[in-house]
Amino acid sequence: MGAQDTAGTLRAISAELSDRFYERDDVVRTLVVTLLAGQHSLLLGPPGTAKSELARELTGRIEGASYWEILLSKFTAPTRMFGPIDVAALARGEYRQVYEGRATTAHIAFIDEIFKCSTAALNETLGFLNERIYHPENGGEPIRCPLIGAITASNELPEGEDSAAIYDRLLVRIEVGYLADPSNFAALVRSAVSRPAAPVRTTVALAALRRAVTEAVPGIAVPDEIVDAVCTLRAALRRKELIASDRRWRQAVRLLQAAAYLAGRPVVTATDLSVLTHVLWDSPAERPTVEREVLHLVNPDAKEALDLADTLDELEAQLDAMAGQSREALSEWVIKNAHHKLATAGKRLERLRAEAAAAGRSTATIDRVTGRQRAVRARVLTEALGVDASMVGAQL
Repeated sequence: MGAQDTAGTLRAISAELSDRFYERDDVVRTLVVTLLAGQHSLLLGPPGTAKSELARELTGRIEGASYWEILLSKFTAPTRMFGPIDVAALARGEYRQVYEGRATTAHIAFIDEIFKCSTAALNETLGFLNERIYHPENGGEPIRCPLIGAITASNELPEGEDSAAIYDRLLVRIEVGYLADPSNFAALVRSAVSRPAAPVRTTVALAALRRAVTEAVPGIAVPDEIVDAVCTLRAALRRKELIASDRRWRQAVRLLQAAAYLAGRPVVTATDLSVLTHVLWDSPAERPTVEREVLHLVNPDAKEALDLADTLDELEAQLDAMAGQSREALSEWVIKNAHHKLATAGKRLERLRAEAAAAGRSTATIDRVTGRQRAVRARVLTEALGVDASMVGAQL
C-alpha cells in the first residue's frame, strides 16, 4: 500500500469512528495524527465518556498489531505491566519473565487511569513511554519494545511529582466531555435498544502504518513560513505566561507533519497548526487562550467563530440560571433574548464556513462551534420550550 493509500485508509477509519461516536470528530482525528507522529496522547474527562471504547475501536482497526491495555492502580506492580515471573521456570531455579501479551511486546497500548501508576512502576513506565525500553527485573540488557504510541486516559489531572512526570511525557492532551446536543443524546439512548446494521469497518495493516510513521510522515516538508509561525506563536504564548518546554515544541513538529500527511498533502501548511491546541497547555483552563492564539495565526474565520462560541456559552449559562422558572418566563426569555442570538450566530457561522471553504482554509473549528450552536439551540428547544428531544434533530 502506497503512502497516499494509507493516508486515505486512515481518513476512512476516522470518518467511520466519527459517525459512530457522537461529537468526537476532533478527538478521533487528533488520536490518529498522534499515532502517525509516533507520540502518546491523553484523553482527559469524566467517567462514561467512551474514552476506553474509542481507544479500543481505533486500535482494533490496525491489523496485525499487538494490542495491550491495563487499568492502573497505586498497587499495580511492574511485572503485571511488563512481564510476570515464569513460575514453572522459577521452580527449576531459573528467574525468567513472560513478556508475551504485555507492554513489552505491544505495538499499541491503552493505559487507563495513567496517573494512578504506582511508585514501583513509575521509572519503568517512563522508560517505556520515552525510550520504548524495559529493564528486566533480573538485570541484563534492556528490552526494546515495538511501541508505536500509547493512548492513555484519566478522569482527573495529575497530583504530585510522580504523576506530573508522566503527564509531561504525554504530548497530546484531549478533553472529552459528555454529549452536549440533546438530539445526539436521544440517538445514543435509542442505540441501546435498537439493532443497528453492522457498521463498515475499514482497517489498516500494521506494516503500512509503520511505514507511514517511520518514512512518509518524516518526509513531509516544513517550509520556513511554518517555522516562523511557530516562533511567533511561542512568543505570543510566553507573553501570556504560557510556557512549554523546548522538547515539547520540537516534538510538536512531527505532529504538524502527521496532520499534513493525514490530509494528503506533501507539505505542512498553516491549517496544520490547529493540532497545537492540544499540545501547549497544562491546565484545561489554559486551553481557550492557547486555541485563540493558534487560530489567530491559522484562520481568522475560526477566531471569529470562537467569539461566537463565547456568546453561546453565555446563553447556556443563562439557561442554567433559569432552571426551575415557569414555562412562561422561559418562553419570554427565548423570544426576547435567546432566539435572536442563536439565529444570528447560526447565520454568521454558515457564512464563515462558506468563506473559509472557498479560500481553502480549515473549517474544523467553525464546524465544532456550529455543533455547539446546534447543541445550545437544542437545549433551548427542549428545556425552555418543552419540545421532545427525539424531535429536535428534525428542527435544526
